[in-house]
Amino acid sequence: MRYLTTCLCLLLSAPAAADTCPAAPDHSSALQELTRAAQSAPDEATGRQISNQMWELWLDAPDARAKELLTEGMARRESYDFEGALVAFEALVAYCPDYAEGYNQRAFVHYLRRDFAAALPDLEEALRITPGHVAALTGQALTLVELDRKAEAALVLRRALGLNPWLGERHLLPVLEAEEEEL
Repeated sequence: MRYLTTCLCLLLSAPAAADTCPAAPDHSSALQELTRAAQSAPDEATGRQISNQMWELWLDAPDARAKELLTEGMARRESYDFEGALVAFEALVAYCPDYAEGYNQRAFVHYLRRDFAAALPDLEEALRITPGHVAALTGQALTLVELDRKAEAALVLRRALGLNPWLGERHLLPVLEAEEEEL
């Protein structure tokens, strides 16, 4: 019932057919600058602060409607209402198909639901839109681990760590590399 109520609320509040999502804000130069800062950060605390600044940019939605859907989906996910979160993120992706964070957040919900096969295409789309999206890269690496594609996971995680060496998931790389050596 809660799922149906969520669907109905989101459908009723959906934009009219003539409404289109504007282009997502272009933060590419700011993200490149933050990537350089992360690469040269002197310690983990500084690296994490830079990561938080990256998140602020990735979460900058194209307009108020997109922000509302993003916020709704994240709130539902945080309260473990994964079905409601998926409804919100599906509405966001339908409304703003060129906004990477919609796909990244939907992938995260799929991951939490252990539907790794559904998470992977969303992560790939997020990365197509925003190739340097370190969180999507990390999510892709973790998803590949769960799909027992550990060699691919190691490659993706290395790419993510090349952009931001302070990611919390950096401790997984030696484990993946040890498993690669065993093959």
